[in-house]
Amino acid sequence: MASESEAAFAYHEPSIKTVLIYTGFLLTLNIANTCLDKLLYCGLIGQLFIGVLWGTPGAQWFGQETERVIQQIGYLGLILLIYEGGLSTSIKSLKANILLSTAVAITGVCAPMGLSFILKELVSATSLQSFAAGAALSATSLGTTFTILSTTQLTTTRLGTVTTSAAMLDDVVGLVMVQIISNLGGSATSFSAITVIRPVFVSIGFAVGLLLLCAFCLQPVLKKLLDYKDKFPAFVRTAQFAFLAQTCVLVGIVAGATYSGTSSLFAAYIAGVIVSWFDGLVAEAKTPIPVFQSADSQEPTGNHQGSTQNSKNRHAEETTSRAQPQETEIPHNDTPTGELIYSKYYKEPVNRILLPLFFASIGFAIPITKMFSGQVIWRGIIYAMLMAIGKMITGLWLVRFSPSPVSGLVSTVKKLFAYTHSYCASPQTVSKKSNQNKKAPQRPATQDDSADVPTPDNVKDESQSTSRSPAPTFRPDSRISLPPKPKSLYPSSILGLAMVARGEVGYLIASIAESQGIFSNESSEGPSEIYLVVIWAISLCTLIGPILVGTLVRRVKKLQQSRVDMGSDPLGVWGI
Repeated sequence: MASESEAAFAYHEPSIKTVLIYTGFLLTLNIANTCLDKLLYCGLIGQLFIGVLWGTPGAQWFGQETERVIQQIGYLGLILLIYEGGLSTSIKSLKANILLSTAVAITGVCAPMGLSFILKELVSATSLQSFAAGAALSATSLGTTFTILSTTQLTTTRLGTVTTSAAMLDDVVGLVMVQIISNLGGSATSFSAITVIRPVFVSIGFAVGLLLLCAFCLQPVLKKLLDYKDKFPAFVRTAQFAFLAQTCVLVGIVAGATYSGTSSLFAAYIAGVIVSWFDGLVAEAKTPIPVFQSADSQEPTGNHQGSTQNSKNRHAEETTSRAQPQETEIPHNDTPTGELIYSKYYKEPVNRILLPLFFASIGFAIPITKMFSGQVIWRGIIYAMLMAIGKMITGLWLVRFSPSPVSGLVSTVKKLFAYTHSYCASPQTVSKKSNQNKKAPQRPATQDDSADVPTPDNVKDESQSTSRSPAPTFRPDSRISLPPKPKSLYPSSILGLAMVARGEVGYLIASIAESQGIFSNESSEGPSEIYLVVIWAISLCTLIGPILVGTLVRRVKKLQQSRVDMGSDPLGVWGI
């Protein structure tokens, strides 16, 4: 029997109980996701609760091995979700906002780390325990962030680019924190600075290396190859070949990054950006279309004076007959883009199966039965509020502040000086102005006398137009006197609330700190109080962040629909 069990896995038909449990699990995940997405754009919250209900914290309908398999399969959905975010990222927007994204990420890491030292007074934690708690709360949930942006259709906007880039940098920092916490839990001799800073330099080197490789090596080669794309075999231009090539790029980059020591999620985002960059090169190589347009635009100028209508029609038929075969081949023969391949092969399985399993697996990690004690609840709520504030202040980078007090004071002084100068005019100038005003009524009499002379109609029209011409000169003054445009706080609020959600990385760091004995003592039984407070903060931030973002985006969508005729967007330049 042992040899038979080692040789092959024996197939057994699952019981009806197992079938009903799995069927109800998948159906409930999708129903809750659809309903909550239409209400508040936060369907993932329902999936978290369903994971709590079905998994170990609740009814325990799944075994530990089944929950581990669901977690691993759901992680594939997270990788593909972040890959989709890379596909929808604009290279130009990413370059233009990289400094802003870095500033947002640094603020989102440093603020929770600093505020976490309040645990020394809240739960009598040590400095090491406060640092570990801040490390767990410094990472932003990539899956939650990308899900919020894709659900609200903000991924391709400038706001979405800044948010995703900042969340990605937070994930790299979270990976470093995992190494630091795991090393801090061991003996003092095992702690090494090389193992701590290695993920940072590996991540930076991996990203910079791929950037240089694409810019200086792949770009010239791909441009040369695209010049001869008409000579490629037919199967190269099919969607199946593009699916295979793009999948190999994704798997290769993720595997290389993981073995080198950096985050697989970070590598998935870079893979999506590289595929999007290649799609841009293919779009630039479509030179036949502007050639035909220029030929058509030059055709009427050449035949405008001397040619007959028949020659025009014959020439037009010849040009269209030459152009039509190549123009019809362009959409069919071009390599499909990454977004089209993703929507055709990946989107539905990811949205219906893989991502629900991922968010349900986060619910498996919430020890809900141990969290409802009086001291743990109020301390967890206070700490969660501080951690939410620590991420919400990242939205200040998008706030349009008024001019500095110095410049405002200078402008005020200038206005007062101009007013006093006009008010305190000399008596001579006042008398001169009064004399001119007295002489002014005599001028219309001479003009009326000269008006009796008959003049042609054209001269009258000209005189009337010249007499009315000074009126428009006052329009620029009226434009200057208009009030300034309102400074919208919607972009900064959406950015700050989207960064509030924690998730898989936070639970991972907290679990490692608990298992390594940083949070708990060896004599204590069950989870420690610090660990439960940290779990409260992670769970509340993961729940509250998407709900608030969904409510705010719903308000923005209504304003956008009501302001379609006005041509104004409440997001301003961040909605582009």
